[in-house]
Amino acid sequence: MVYKFSLTDPRYRGRSIFAVFNYAFLILLMACMLLPIIKVLADSFNADTIYGFNLIPTTPTIDGYAYVIARGGSEYLRAFGVSVLTTIMGTFLGLLLSTIGAYILIQREMPGNKLFGYLFLFTMMFNAGTIPLFLVIKAIGLYNSLWAVIFPLSMNVYNLVLMRSFFEQLPSALFEAAEIDGCTPIGTFFRIVLPLSKAALASIGLFFAVAMWSEYVHYVIYISDTSKYNFQVKLRTLVIDDTFTLDSNFNASLNTVKNAAIIICILPFIFIYPFCQKYFMTGVTMGAVKE
Repeated sequence: MVYKFSLTDPRYRGRSIFAVFNYAFLILLMACMLLPIIKVLADSFNADTIYGFNLIPTTPTIDGYAYVIARGGSEYLRAFGVSVLTTIMGTFLGLLLSTIGAYILIQREMPGNKLFGYLFLFTMMFNAGTIPLFLVIKAIGLYNSLWAVIFPLSMNVYNLVLMRSFFEQLPSALFEAAEIDGCTPIGTFFRIVLPLSKAALASIGLFFAVAMWSEYVHYVIYISDTSKYNFQVKLRTLVIDDTFTLDSNFNASLNTVKNAAIIICILPFIFIYPFCQKYFMTGVTMGAVKE
C-alpha cells in the first residue's frame, strides 16, 4: 500500500503548519543575514550616494575598488599583509595548543586530569579583565608587538573544550590497539588522532581564522605603532573618516569607497568557506556518532 502526503489530510495538518512555519522562519532569518551584505555589495558598485534600501546600483562603477587599491598601495597593502600573517600564525598556534591540550585532558590515567579540566572551565566564566591582561603583556615584553594579539587569541578555552569533546568520541579500541602495537602516546597522537580529526581541525581552525582576521580591540589596546595595525583597524579608520577628498579621476562617492573596502575585507572568507564547508559540517555532526 502506498501512502500519499497531502496538506488537506487532517492527519498531517499539524505537521504541514509546522513545516510552513519552519520554512518561513528560515527564509526570514536568511534574508536578515543576506540583505545587508547585498546592500553593501550594491553600494560598492554605485557611483552615487544613495540612502535607502536599494539593491541595484543606479550608476554602476568599479572605481570604489580602484580607489581603495590605489590609495592603499602601501598603507592598506601593509595592513592587509599584517592581517594575513597574524591569521595564519594565530590559527596554526591556536590549533597546536588546542589539539595538544585536548589530547592531554583525555588521558584519564593522568593524575589531576579532572582538576586541570575544571581550571580551564573556570577561566571561561571568570577572567581578570583588560587592565591586568594589559599589565601582564607589558611586563613580559609583548607590548607593541603582534604577539600581543596572537598569543591571547590563540589560547581559546572554548575551542580546546570542543576539541576535547571530539577526541572523547574516538573509539577507545583505537587507542588500545595502538598501545598493544607499541605506539607511544605521542605516536598515537600524530598517527591516529590527528588523521581522524580533519573535520574537527577544519571547524576549529575556521573559528580561529575568523577571530584572528576580524580582531580589532587587541590591536588598539596593545599596539601603539600604526604600521602594525591590521586591515580591520585601517578599514574602520576609512569608514568613519569623512575628511579625505576623492580624486577627480575616480567616478565614486565616499559611500562607494567605504562599501568597497568592506567587501574587500570579507572577500577572503567568502572564497575560503566553500572549501571548508564539507569538513565544517562533518565536524559539527561528528559528536553525535557513538562507538
